[in-house]
Amino acid sequence: MSVTRLPVLFVNDLVVLPGMVVPIELDEAAQAAVDAARAGSESRLLVAPRLEDRYASYGVVATIERVGKFAGGSPAAVLRAETRARIGAGVTGPGAALWVEVEPVEETVTDRARELAEEYKRLVVAVLQRREAWQVIDSVHQMTDPSAIADAAGYAPYLTGEQKRELLETPDIEKRLEIVIAWTREHLAEAELTDKIGAEVREGMEKTQREYLLRQQLAAIRKELGEGEPEGADDYRGRVEAADVPDHVREALLREVDKLERSSDQSPETSWIRTWLDTVLDLPWSVRTEDSTDVAAARAVLDADHHGLDEVKERIVEYLAVRARRASRGLEVVGGRGSGAVILLAGPPGVGKTSLGESVARALDRKFVRVALGGVRDEAEIRGHRRTYVGALPGRIVRAIKESGSMNPVVLLDEVDKVGAEGYRGDPAAALLEVLDPAQNHTFRDHYLELDLDLSDVLFIATANVVEQIPGPLLDRMEMVTLDGYTEDDKVAIARDFLLPRQLERAALTAEEVTVSDAALHELAADYTREAGVRQMERLLAKALRKAATRLATTEATTVEIDVADLKELVGRPRFTPEAHERTSVPGVATGLAVTGMGGDVLFIEASAHEGTAGLTLTGQLGDVMKESAQIALSFVRAHAGELGVDPAFFDRAIHVHVPAGATPKDGPSAGITMVTALTSLATGRPVRSEVGMTGEVTLNGRVLPIGGLKQKLLAAQRNGLTEVFVPLRNEPDLDDVPAEVLETVTVHVVGDVLDVVRGALVPEAEAHTAAA
Repeated sequence: MSVTRLPVLFVNDLVVLPGMVVPIELDEAAQAAVDAARAGSESRLLVAPRLEDRYASYGVVATIERVGKFAGGSPAAVLRAETRARIGAGVTGPGAALWVEVEPVEETVTDRARELAEEYKRLVVAVLQRREAWQVIDSVHQMTDPSAIADAAGYAPYLTGEQKRELLETPDIEKRLEIVIAWTREHLAEAELTDKIGAEVREGMEKTQREYLLRQQLAAIRKELGEGEPEGADDYRGRVEAADVPDHVREALLREVDKLERSSDQSPETSWIRTWLDTVLDLPWSVRTEDSTDVAAARAVLDADHHGLDEVKERIVEYLAVRARRASRGLEVVGGRGSGAVILLAGPPGVGKTSLGESVARALDRKFVRVALGGVRDEAEIRGHRRTYVGALPGRIVRAIKESGSMNPVVLLDEVDKVGAEGYRGDPAAALLEVLDPAQNHTFRDHYLELDLDLSDVLFIATANVVEQIPGPLLDRMEMVTLDGYTEDDKVAIARDFLLPRQLERAALTAEEVTVSDAALHELAADYTREAGVRQMERLLAKALRKAATRLATTEATTVEIDVADLKELVGRPRFTPEAHERTSVPGVATGLAVTGMGGDVLFIEASAHEGTAGLTLTGQLGDVMKESAQIALSFVRAHAGELGVDPAFFDRAIHVHVPAGATPKDGPSAGITMVTALTSLATGRPVRSEVGMTGEVTLNGRVLPIGGLKQKLLAAQRNGLTEVFVPLRNEPDLDDVPAEVLETVTVHVVGDVLDVVRGALVPEAEAHTAAA
């Protein structure tokens, strides 16, 4: 196309595209360009954007439609843009305006351009429909030129000046249409998102307004019905000011009341604050029960509720005596701490640990609350949840204090050895450290309350079956009292004084209708149960009484007397009979003593030898420590074969040691001397005396080392009919804890050398030869 010369009008903040009609305010330079165009170029000029870094490379050739003034009086002109043009070099021309060479841009319309133009028209129509600009939509439908359709984007308010300048500088129609199509799609997507957000906001506002209206109507209805309204901030402020709470608690309460006053009733935080205020105000911050100071009466209560258990009863009486003395001298609080205590009752099931807690509370005249810890796996169960969580609650300790209604209750932490292990929800056993530490629990802080709670006046009584399962730091914070189980006479006394009356009442029987002889109770304790506690014995009594009640209901009998001869019909045949004599009648079997979570028990260790490759085989689900004990025992017997009278050829045979029952895992070092005795018995052919039991760890040089659970083991020996027991010399002080009736029936030999055990446990050689003959 031909090159023409036109004056240039540079415009700021405006990009003019072909087809646009725009009014322009005329400054001095613009006025000069308009005057030059009217004078020398048939009212035509070039309109180009003013750029900061360079001259524009494209502009539009425009015709001056009208020159006049704006309403404010400033000069202006109306320009009609016609065609896109490329700007060339500057040239001279009339007037004060800048003249340049202008080369109109040739445009080629293709089928692809027409398709893009139709797509862009649809997008533009969609945009205009959102604005309800129906007249403009009609004008768009009448447009057919793809170039004009693309340049119509100059009117789009959602395009920036940079975007419009990019369109001006894109002479290719297809590319120009692709650009504006992409921009328009983005705008439509943003507009739809904005409309969606706006709709959600409006919906939320409408819901809030609707709820507010309904709440006001509900309040009016309640007022008409005379019903109370939910407590407001003023009501809580009055409760806080009237509450008897420590100063630091009152400050925290007032801070939350201030938040409540500033919060809207529709805010979810309002209900959280109300729940927290109710929880804190319901705690008995200043309520303490007065302890009974009569030591003798307290001991009488403990004796009336439980038979035996002298050690724990003495500990409670000591606690009460010291507390009464501190109270009489005004020393209830020393160093900011009360006179609470943390006691651990450890022992097998059924010995009365849990029921003892209630008895202690009754003896002290305190409130009692039980916290079951078995299976707790979440730290928050102990210390509470943070208030930021939905449905947050205080921990079990705070709930126990709230439930008891006083700050000095007896809190029973039941099954503390069964607290879950550390996991992703924290370590509940570690959370108990602060609760059970007398040096820290006067400032116990629950995650939910976030307030210091004084637990130093609480008497914590924890119960456990297996002490070894309690973490060391936690065990260190508790004073352990061991309840090892009952003797046969104890069980008979408990059954006669406690279990039988309770089961008679449950079966709706009287002591006149059904009587149980002491001989029958002894038979139940000796041959029907083999436990440390009395739960199984109580079940058997309940079964016998049910049978008796059935007999009274189905026959003409008016009374039932239960004696030894009646037990087989009522509860079946005896389940346990002494078996030590039968088991140890052959060489190679020795009777040991063990402790399990259920109490003490006897353990038979069997040894045999046969032809084959020399070596030691161990069976019976033995742990590593017990396997090592067997190796030590064999090494000792081999090293001292001469002293023990063992033929060295014995060790050339294959030796097998088995510990029944095979399905029960076993471990521990206390079977060491039993294994030495069993191997010596096998090697010499001398059986172990059937009335003898033993327990103790053995070293390679034959020393007998101390073991644990001696009291439970001796009780088990008595239950199983053993009359002699060998125990380590260093366990002799533990015999002070063994009941006198046990020591009367069981002869205890304290030994320091395993050779003494072998000499005393094996049948004399002459008797062995006689028995063999």
